[in-house]
Amino acid sequence: MNGLYAFWTQHLPILPVLLPAFTAMVLLLLGDAPSGHAQARSQWGRRISQLSLALGLWIAVSLVNQASEGTLQVYRLGEWPAPFGIVLVIDRLSALMLVLTQLVALPVLWYASGGWDTHGRHFHAMFHFQVMGLCGAFVTGDIFNLFVFFEVLLIASYVLMVHGLGKTRFQAGVHYVVLNLLASALFLIGVSLLYAVTGTLNLADLALRVAQLSGMEAVLARSAALILLVVFGFKAALLPLSLWLPGTYAAASAPVAALFAIMTKVGVYAILRVHGVIFGDGAGEVARVAEPWLLPLAMGTSVLGALGALAARSLPRLVAWLTVASVGTILAALGLFTPAAWSAAFYYLAHSTLVVAGLFLLVELVAAQRGDVADELAPASPVAQPVLLGLMLLLAAASVAGLPPLPGFLGKVMLLKASWDSPMQAWVWSVVLAVGFLSILALARAGSLLFWNVRPDLPSAASGASPRLVWPTLILCLMGVVMSAYAAPLQRYTDATAAQLLDRAGYARAVLGIDPATGEAPVSVRPYRMPASGAPAAHPQEAQP
Repeated sequence: MNGLYAFWTQHLPILPVLLPAFTAMVLLLLGDAPSGHAQARSQWGRRISQLSLALGLWIAVSLVNQASEGTLQVYRLGEWPAPFGIVLVIDRLSALMLVLTQLVALPVLWYASGGWDTHGRHFHAMFHFQVMGLCGAFVTGDIFNLFVFFEVLLIASYVLMVHGLGKTRFQAGVHYVVLNLLASALFLIGVSLLYAVTGTLNLADLALRVAQLSGMEAVLARSAALILLVVFGFKAALLPLSLWLPGTYAAASAPVAALFAIMTKVGVYAILRVHGVIFGDGAGEVARVAEPWLLPLAMGTSVLGALGALAARSLPRLVAWLTVASVGTILAALGLFTPAAWSAAFYYLAHSTLVVAGLFLLVELVAAQRGDVADELAPASPVAQPVLLGLMLLLAAASVAGLPPLPGFLGKVMLLKASWDSPMQAWVWSVVLAVGFLSILALARAGSLLFWNVRPDLPSAASGASPRLVWPTLILCLMGVVMSAYAAPLQRYTDATAAQLLDRAGYARAVLGIDPATGEAPVSVRPYRMPASGAPAAHPQEAQP
């Protein structure tokens, strides 16, 4: 038993990637059923899909429990030592993002199994391929493999985006694909520049090597960093690259848009890993290269999102603009470059992802009961379940707007407190409070149109939503209440996460060092310099002390 437990623990970090990959392949092999067996095979596919996500959540929670002890788990594929081989790294942040991914994916898939998954082919397989890409992006310790997992999740999202078809959805999908292909090309250019000046793409190795750059090498590294900021800013919907998101998310089906709530956070995560750690404090001439840009653009993003929500004419666009506003708040916290602000960012990121995912599901439940008006923000017939849907909307709206004692309020208080000594304090406070006020106005306007300003003379839906649609939506909304109940331990975890990220030396020792079980000392990293002739040079060898 001890050997089996040790084997399980040793290979646990790779399971969040392998499990959804194998599940997707099994679902593809199961295929679309012949007409005579369609219902039975569909039920089997749903069971396999949901069981896989439930197991994935258990694995993610196990990784959080291990990461909470402060130990970095490094998984070396093929036993190749870093930086030569591919490594997966589980620290507190990556474990947190894994749990968040599974907490969103499981109820969203439950909701989609209520009927949305039958509107097109291979929904469950594509869903799991996207989960695979998300988990891979959060655990990889290599920036090129970050690009690979980006592409995996994007390709799956292309299919999910047009799932169910429709002219509006197809048009938004084409724009979404074209823009992401351009961003992917820029990603490769930025990665190539980094490799040209450092000779490595391992994140831990990069964090050490960029600090040794000077002269033209530092200029090239700075250029690469800014190119990657554009790429990650597009993925995260950072101003002025955020205008694609509202139309795309509003056009997608409700469960797909809800899953996209975590996909947007991959861009935020990449900005933190690359610009907060590699190009953060201690990076020499290229330290904090994103600082002059990140905070102002983040605050502008938050204001734009709130104004967009106030002007929205449909429920999905309202929630999509609130997604933009929440991303701006998170990036503003990251742009302060302090441990306290980063802790606030992690707490608010978890809250906003869950509540936005729940809102995307909720607005479809409301729209289905408003007759021909559907999701338009206009007077319509009374909904069939005004008390249940109204209370869920009130709970989600209060959390989004940052009203106490819900986690949106706690996250914003943490951010305001962290900005106290910043020269941008007045701007941060003004923007955070103004965005909260505008969000309240936007949601109050929507609520009054949905539940008060009704027209009984118009036709309405005959019945309320099915419990199998209501329960996953309610669970996502109630997760915010759970976060409030456990606010203290969650804050301690996010505080420790921020401190761990700033320990660049500890991260390098864990990833680049020899396994302590061998009794060998950690490797030392020799500085890399481009040859004067510009000719290609071999990667520097790691020397034993």
